[in-house]
Amino acid sequence: MSFSSLDRNEFYKEMKSASLDVLVIGGGITGAGIALDASVRGMKTGLVEMQDFAAGTSSRSTKLVHGGLRYLKQFEIRVVAEVGKERAIVYENAPHVTTPEWMMLPFYKGGTFGPLSTNIGLRVYDFLAGVKKSERRKMFSAAEALKREPLLKKDGIKGAGYYVEYKTDDARLTIEVLKKAVEKGAIALNYSKVEKLIYDQNGKVAGVGLVDQIDGSKHQVYAKKIVNAAGPWVDTLREKDNSKKGKTLQLTKGIHLVFDGSRFPLKQAIYFDTPDGRMVFAIPREGKTYVGTTDTVYKGDISHPTMTFADRDYVLNAIDFMFPDVNITAEDIESSWAGLRPLILEEGKDPSEISRKDEIFISDSGFISIAGGKLTGYRKMAESVVDLVAKQLKEEEGSAFGEIATKHLALSGGDVGGSKGYPGFVKKKTEEAADLDIDPVMARTLVNRYGSNIDKVLDLYLEGRDPAVNEGLEPVVYAVVNYALAYEMAYKPVDIFIRRTGALFFHIDWVRQHKEPVIQYLKRVFNWSEEQAEEYTQELDVLLHEAVTPVEG
Repeated sequence: MSFSSLDRNEFYKEMKSASLDVLVIGGGITGAGIALDASVRGMKTGLVEMQDFAAGTSSRSTKLVHGGLRYLKQFEIRVVAEVGKERAIVYENAPHVTTPEWMMLPFYKGGTFGPLSTNIGLRVYDFLAGVKKSERRKMFSAAEALKREPLLKKDGIKGAGYYVEYKTDDARLTIEVLKKAVEKGAIALNYSKVEKLIYDQNGKVAGVGLVDQIDGSKHQVYAKKIVNAAGPWVDTLREKDNSKKGKTLQLTKGIHLVFDGSRFPLKQAIYFDTPDGRMVFAIPREGKTYVGTTDTVYKGDISHPTMTFADRDYVLNAIDFMFPDVNITAEDIESSWAGLRPLILEEGKDPSEISRKDEIFISDSGFISIAGGKLTGYRKMAESVVDLVAKQLKEEEGSAFGEIATKHLALSGGDVGGSKGYPGFVKKKTEEAADLDIDPVMARTLVNRYGSNIDKVLDLYLEGRDPAVNEGLEPVVYAVVNYALAYEMAYKPVDIFIRRTGALFFHIDWVRQHKEPVIQYLKRVFNWSEEQAEEYTQELDVLLHEAVTPVEG
């Protein structure tokens, strides 16, 4: 089935003519997971997203499928046990976008953690999360910790715990889940905003009024069940339904700073506590080091969170505290991102202590909302929502759907023989790409990004060598862009430079280098007006500027 931005009008027609069992509002990881689970069980499924897929929280996290070690401190045993097991499932189903990363947790005299508490905590964590033998925690002396990461503060260090987290590309994980959902029959549309909810004569929600954010066209789509998985916008939709009551969302903002590896040559991922008791990650990735995150209550524009000077300085101070010899400064920041966590408000709790548990709300109109939760737990959240939808449809009309079947379902790009087969797959495909005159480093990057979809990208590269030259594009860039357009429903420059490649965060100079030719190419493909091209260029330019320049706040 097509998932091309050139077929948007066809998708609208199909969504309107289909007798949808469920329509999901929200194209982040939660909505994508629900669409996949529902499709696999045989439900006719639609999904709409008002921005690009993963444009909200799902491209702006710490980019870890992590096991929730910090929740042990809050005694959230169920959360630790569930997400710990889920991260292993995500890894097996999509090893190309999920990579084991050994994390070191140093402890210091007077710090939050000590040798005993760290040892016990990690041991309990291993047990609860069902951590496999090869990834169970180790304990290091101070000398061993400093040997593994010489940039660590030496004063007062007593040792370190060592355990495995899983690094991911959050936006690409979301896209791969969605692509699999589409493969299984779901119809998904980005840039399609829910303007209103439509009710039947009994006051039950029966559909939505959509406004296409690209051409302004309006559409009505009906479904037996409507699921609100809009992340930070969950309460905005509950307000449309007049059902925002009881528990509500509290949005908190987190920012991350990115540095070039030559300026901040971190060898080893570090999880450390700051003087104010918060925990911060410093992680090496693709020749860069990124550090975060903050945790502050957010009241601004949900669609455009930005880094303030205070946010930036908090993270810089945290780096200075744990890595004093690096002498990091604001001038060293190469890029950054700001994202929002939609947490379920619990009166009297500090933002960093609010539960990350997910909850489902069902309104009097039958409008189903899911809020809270974590990237790692997306599959289980989806399962619980689709269980509810299946139960309701069975009770109301006797419909029977298949069993839950996502636990061992490879995501798009994940047909690589699981985690065991993946290293051999990468070696083989990297060699094939290098034989086509693709730079070996770029070849490996492409294989790791696209997994088992790499052959389609290489075909586009081969077919496009001559057209690319005519378009003023490097052949690899041509292939990446055309894959995003044909198979990942990218439309705007920001879709490609942020969500489909992560380049604005980790290769910002690559964005600056290729921005103009890519925009000119997109303009020709989509027949944009001058005004559209200018609008989309400005959107990217604003984000390029904000990546390095804080705002007053």
